[in-house]
Amino acid sequence: MPIKVTLFSFLAIASMAIAQDSPREALQPTPKMPADRYMLGVDDQIVIHAANVPDISDKPIHLDDSGAINLPMIGRVRAVGVTVEELETELKNRLKTYLEHPDVVVTVSEFHPQPVSVIGEVGAPGVQQVHGPKTLVEVLSMAGGTRPDAGPMLLITRRLSWGRVPLPGAADDPTGTFSIASVNLKALLNAQDPQDNIPVRPNDVISIPRAEVVYLVGQVGKVGSLALSDNQSISVLQAISSSGGLLPAAAPRDAKILRPILGGPRRAELSVDIKKILEGKANDVPLLPGDILLVPASTGYRAGVRALEAVLQIGTMAAIRY
Repeated sequence: MPIKVTLFSFLAIASMAIAQDSPREALQPTPKMPADRYMLGVDDQIVIHAANVPDISDKPIHLDDSGAINLPMIGRVRAVGVTVEELETELKNRLKTYLEHPDVVVTVSEFHPQPVSVIGEVGAPGVQQVHGPKTLVEVLSMAGGTRPDAGPMLLITRRLSWGRVPLPGAADDPTGTFSIASVNLKALLNAQDPQDNIPVRPNDVISIPRAEVVYLVGQVGKVGSLALSDNQSISVLQAISSSGGLLPAAAPRDAKILRPILGGPRRAELSVDIKKILEGKANDVPLLPGDILLVPASTGYRAGVRALEAVLQIGTMAAIRY
């Protein structure tokens, strides 16, 4: 699906640009780093177990702003911005000076918090402090889940220094700084394609835009907006059914669709005979985002209302005179 530059993508990129302004900038990994494994960061705590090397084994090591650790026999080794597997490989290579087949295992005993921004139609939008590896679904859950008026797509924006978003259709922004991709939200939450549930990275921005809507007014059970969560259109009969059906006073033959005209505030007026559609004598009509379906009251009902209002007005005036 082509990536569109929307307000949400603009906010996502702007939010990430702010998040980058950090004294730890120099510790960020390069674009060549693997994008599907956890990278060690400042304030992580690791434990190294090296067989037959007690001087460096089983002692908690806190990773600080320097980005490196200093070990007996090995010396100074960069630890921030690399994966656990890469650190293990480097330590094994250094120990080959002393051991024929060094055996090294690195574990993370404490994870540093990583900011991930979740904006749009979620229960608690804002910055989530993520500890340890987390997936898209886990971060959405931390943000209170999606709201009923969430749109059908999720947008994820990632700084390229953390690698491109590993999803089909991912594209770089025009500045060459960010990778942007979209995910079908319903398929993600229903686990229809587990590969879409990718790990998040520090300073990722996850955007859930509001769904497109149509509006129902007049003689329907529930007046108001109707979200197009799964599809970009809905039929007249589907919309009426979702709103509780027609009221007894409705004039279904005189219904109208008020459709926005591109580039202006005016709307085109399309006549719809809902009665013929219900009788199978006419095709159902699709409603598009922003459409207003107007179901007016019948002429007899309107006349009755006006008569009742007149009676009430006369009664009120008589009461005042009395």
